[in-house]
Amino acid sequence: MSVLVYTENWDGEFKKLSFELISFAVKLAEEMQTEVVALSVGKTKDEELKKLSQYGVKRILKVENEEVDQFDPQIYAKVLSEVAAREQASLVVMADNNTGKALAPRLSVRMKAALASGVSSMPDSLSPFVIKTRAFSGNAFAVTELPTEVKIVTIAQNSFDLVEKPSEAVIEDAGVDISGMKPKTVVKEVEKQTDQLLLTDAEIVVSGGRGMRSAENWAPIEELASLMNGATACSRPVSDEGWRPHEEHTGQTGKVISPNVYFAIGISGATQHLAGVSGSKYIIAINNDKEAPIFDAAQYGIVGDAAKILPKLVDALKKAKSA
Repeated sequence: MSVLVYTENWDGEFKKLSFELISFAVKLAEEMQTEVVALSVGKTKDEELKKLSQYGVKRILKVENEEVDQFDPQIYAKVLSEVAAREQASLVVMADNNTGKALAPRLSVRMKAALASGVSSMPDSLSPFVIKTRAFSGNAFAVTELPTEVKIVTIAQNSFDLVEKPSEAVIEDAGVDISGMKPKTVVKEVEKQTDQLLLTDAEIVVSGGRGMRSAENWAPIEELASLMNGATACSRPVSDEGWRPHEEHTGQTGKVISPNVYFAIGISGATQHLAGVSGSKYIIAINNDKEAPIFDAAQYGIVGDAAKILPKLVDALKKAKSA
């Protein structure tokens, strides 16, 4: 028996999210009295794979066939199902991101395994296996029992702290035969914005709403984000007005993000917006309306005019960084 973790890589490198999955799996495997096996799909150097061992995993399997050079849910589901069967995995762990949402349901059907999506805490019990998942756009929790022999869980980003447990890991080829399988969709070209941090990757996001009054008032938001190595975002009304590009729009109809810190500046906190940012570890709100719904969701709040508060916040941060 084992716990199998699919550790997604981005251009051959792991991000914090993959280490969160390992930390969760290692802690759970200790309770289950079993081992953790990490699976990497795609070309990744051994030095990068060894980073997973810093969080307690001792066996790392890799699949580097040309058939997996680009993500195809059908091929990846076959890889995971074969590895899970060979490793006698009773639990498969992956991220609750776009990749996980495309892959987990297919794997669930293929393996006849119960699936819990958006897990944000350790199981309430192991027998029966009961675990909490996020529901209603993160505004509630559902208690889910997984009755099948093999179970699949997708983990919400920023739900678990990184726990370092350095170990010596063995890296092995998974030996999965997927020769002849061809992706259903072929990516011909990828264009990347290399001069700025991707919103979905940012640990800190500074977001502005209609309370910023116009596009000309965005300089302090950009400066604050730059000082903290963060990304800028906005609410839907802002992108609809053309003040900011649509790719910065966060919310139910925009990008769903889970940064460590989310600054909501001049944002009222409509349900649709909160649905896209409720996974943030900390929300810091600045709004001149003390009754704004955003303060109900925020851990920290400042009531006042953002146009006056932001410059002071920027100055304070500059002084702190130069001290």
